[in-house]
Amino acid sequence: MARSGIPRLHFPGFPCNFSYSQRICMAFDAKRSRLLFQRLSRELSKLARRPAPENVHKFRTHSRRVEALLNEVLPKLSRNDRKLLKLLGRLRKKAGRVRDLDVQISLLRNLKMPQGSGHKAQFMEALVQDRTKREKKLARAFTPETAAELRKRLSRAASGMVRVKDADPLALTLSRLAQLGREHVPLTERTLHQYRIIGKRARYIAELADTNAHASQVVEQLKHMQDVIGDWHDWLKLTQKAESLLGGVRDSSLVSLLHSVTQAKFRLSLNAVAEIRAALVGKRPEPAAAEISSRPPVASRATAA
Repeated sequence: MARSGIPRLHFPGFPCNFSYSQRICMAFDAKRSRLLFQRLSRELSKLARRPAPENVHKFRTHSRRVEALLNEVLPKLSRNDRKLLKLLGRLRKKAGRVRDLDVQISLLRNLKMPQGSGHKAQFMEALVQDRTKREKKLARAFTPETAAELRKRLSRAASGMVRVKDADPLALTLSRLAQLGREHVPLTERTLHQYRIIGKRARYIAELADTNAHASQVVEQLKHMQDVIGDWHDWLKLTQKAESLLGGVRDSSLVSLLHSVTQAKFRLSLNAVAEIRAALVGKRPEPAAAEISSRPPVASRATAA
């Protein structure tokens, strides 16, 4: 934070910091925050009735938004908030495993490849079986008693939003983004995924601001980066699972194809990070190749082998 209280961002690869030339105060929209709790409560009912892919995805998304609101905006967590976060975290992880498999099944189903050894059908069957197993675990954890407790704690947490009436969501967002550039490290699979996680939380906070062009611009930039990196990460996990089941690129044409797709998605992710860095500091983006670390992504390592 600068002395004036304006957040400053520093990103690797750029010699300057970013700050607003003028202080832009944006009020916290309490109505939007209350809607987050209401939407999550509705998704609880849908998920309890049927753990369909859409219901799992919405529950996971809304729970992340509530977690970001409580962790990043509230000055202090109450006892109810802490218990709510713990309960949400446990269920969100189980829902996340189901959601990941839903995405992987969709990616594999839409992957075009010539007829070969039948590895695609074998891999699809393994993913579907794993999804069924994960869905049962989620259903066992999502009891009526658990759902009732969640609704009660969500209602209490929503009533506590009066504590953040003076919060500035955009300032909080920029402060959160500053964490991405504290260490001058090259972009690897791990750091790239961290960009997505921190960027996602920052975006959720920025969306709590009153309607404003500056906040909307930041939200759109973060969403683009999140989507591109998320797409790469989904392909990466799919490739890793295929390797564990079918072997390496020499053993399976499917694994070889997945590696190629993952490598291309990795390059796109590097470009997305370069673009948001450039947007936040007001410079033109650097070539993505300059950001690649000495440790290549999974696809690059397989290709080299």
